Amino acid sequence: MAVRAIRGAVQVDANERDQVLEATAELVSEVMERNGLTTDDVISVLFTATPDLTCEFPALAAREVGFSDVPLMCATEIAVPHALPRVVRLMAHVETERPRSEVQHVYLRGAQALRLDIAQ
Repeated sequence: MAVRAIRGAVQVDANERDQVLEATAELVSEVMERNGLTTDDVISVLFTATPDLTCEFPALAAREVGFSDVPLMCATEIAVPHALPRVVRLMAHVETERPRSEVQHVYLRGAQALRLDIAQ
């Protein structure tokens, strides 16, 4: 069984708690579904949020969709002047039989513009 890192991001419409939780839950669910994972496959998840998202920790959304015993961490993304606003990113470390070339990275809503080369 290999350890793989899966990237993903979602853009949120506004710095509102419900929107951050909904968008993050959607992102986490899509990463899990597209990669055929269960929470038992997840080693850890690092979430970042752009500095304009301060209303809630994105990791709370993962807890609410069943990541009760997965180590989660949140951090603030670097405040680059030309960066896409209101973005939650994740990097999940998982155990999977999939080769790196078959890992599905997930970029939703406006965040698709961040990685057109790997967005699915």
